[in-house]
Amino acid sequence: MIWSRTILVALGLFGLVAASQAQAGPKLLFDASDGRVLYAEDIDDQWYPASLTKMMTAYIVFEALKAGMITPNTMLTTSEAAHAQPPSKIGLPVGGQMSVELGLQALIVKSANDVAIMLAETVGGNEQAFVERMNATARRLGMTNTHFVNPNGLPAPGQVTTARDLARLAMAVTRDFPEHRHLWAQADFMIGKRRIGTHNSLLKTYEGADGLKTGFICDSGFNIVASATRNGRQLMAVVLGEPSGHDRAVRAASLLDHGFANYDWKVLFGSPTLDSLPVAPNPKPVVSVRNTVTSWACGNRPPPARVAKKRNNNKAVAGAKNQNPSAAAEAPAKARTQ
Repeated sequence: MIWSRTILVALGLFGLVAASQAQAGPKLLFDASDGRVLYAEDIDDQWYPASLTKMMTAYIVFEALKAGMITPNTMLTTSEAAHAQPPSKIGLPVGGQMSVELGLQALIVKSANDVAIMLAETVGGNEQAFVERMNATARRLGMTNTHFVNPNGLPAPGQVTTARDLARLAMAVTRDFPEHRHLWAQADFMIGKRRIGTHNSLLKTYEGADGLKTGFICDSGFNIVASATRNGRQLMAVVLGEPSGHDRAVRAASLLDHGFANYDWKVLFGSPTLDSLPVAPNPKPVVSVRNTVTSWACGNRPPPARVAKKRNNNKAVAGAKNQNPSAAAEAPAKARTQ
């Protein structure tokens, strides 16, 4: 921690710290305008980014749009490699097409793994060249403890990041491309007659929420980089390694609430920034939190209440399958990356 226990209590942080001790994942709260750190916990420990990777994928696509390499109407084509990606995905057949504009919505809102490959192949020429550009951009943005292996965040050895690096990326993608900020706040979008919703529940439940991205694989747990703006002040929270989607939303909301309620106290005590906050002398290497995740996909039985809810959801999916098989095909999406 960056403050003593006495100061933490004075600032109303003690309860937040006590609640977080049961969770292993890093957490970070900061001002999006200047990187002022309002709360930090294990922010230099390495972590699997999961679909938070797609923030960098979007950054590279935004660069290509700004440079005129592509336009919003440029068509993306589904290759065999894109079609082979597991959910979450859109699921176009090989040769199927969509525009870059629609592809960005699918990437950010749906967290579509197949579309991430389609964008990478279109912008980079091939996936590997695009990934090389991702890593070069990470270095330029000061993400010194991040390495990308693919553009969608699916499990891959060596694909790691930190909460501090994700904060730098979140600041950069909103600062450098304000014209695309609406995409991070978009709760749903349409593909034909299908309405596809976001995995970011804060967009529907938290006052002032305006993005950014969720991520999940079994080894990383449930992650989020969440942004909210109130009274002209934008705060962002990074939460990694929560056991469920509900837990990550609650944790992020708690951090944001704390930040909005205590911002003036933080300024009074001279909070450091992402750049000035000392790097941890012995950050932890990446570890799997699969055993803590309450998900059938990760081999762990959810609590009974969640099992009952899942059964009800399955009935709804079964009914939808009779009417729209393509919609039912997306039902397993939450089991992979979000």
